[in-house]
Amino acid sequence: MPEPAPRRRPRLSDQETRRRMLDAALALVEQDGLTVGLDHISVEDVIQRAGVSRTAVYRRWPYKDLFHADLLRELARGAAPAAAVDEEATRRLLGSVLDGRAAELATPRGRHDLITELLRVSAAGDFEAIHRSAGWRTYLALQATFLSLPDGELRADVGEALRRSESRFVDRVARGWELVATALGYRPRPEAGGGFPLIATLACASMRGLVLMALPDPELLTRRVPANPAGASAPADWSLIGLAAAGIGVTFLEPDPGVTWDDERTAAVRALFAGP
Repeated sequence: MPEPAPRRRPRLSDQETRRRMLDAALALVEQDGLTVGLDHISVEDVIQRAGVSRTAVYRRWPYKDLFHADLLRELARGAAPAAAVDEEATRRLLGSVLDGRAAELATPRGRHDLITELLRVSAAGDFEAIHRSAGWRTYLALQATFLSLPDGELRADVGEALRRSESRFVDRVARGWELVATALGYRPRPEAGGGFPLIATLACASMRGLVLMALPDPELLTRRVPANPAGASAPADWSLIGLAAAGIGVTFLEPDPGVTWDDERTAAVRALFAGP
């Protein structure tokens, strides 16, 4: 009895082939990370992983450079320099700082000490999380790849996608700063020249610079400096990124004279940042 003929692979549309190929390549990047450039992404490997017709792939992308260009656009559109902590994590972090110290909310000095401690703890935690993040390394490699692109449509497309991603990231960081500062009765100094978006832009630039420096020199990650950069009640051991964050905070933030602290407000702040 003759063996049954092997089942033919269902024919995919051009758009289905494109989507499968790009999804498979994105999965490879997520698995292995991105180097500067995409030469390590083999079209043949992606075809095998995607389970698509080789003929259909080469009909859509006759040259691998064309596939790499579309993949680069896709990576840039989905790129996000992920924040180490989101808004909910910020709430939990402040709750941990307030734990056992809630009485300090009653005085200006106590609130200053709390916001200083929050900057010290959160900056160090963010730095360590971002330094470990494969996503951040891929994002930095993507930016380096963008810098190597010649002028043209591809460079313009990738640059615009990265600009949008950066804007979303800065907005997220700005909301974190605003959440904490507003809760503790602080506001941007009117004479400082900018509000929370500017604060977030400078904070992100400081973080990124130190992350890049720490890639070849991990000692920067663990280095601590005995200091009191924000004039708290007592000195403490500060990370380098913590010192940068404190400098930004001291420059741009001040107690809001329009905020009245009473038992009701203190209870509201404690409830806002209460742990589960």
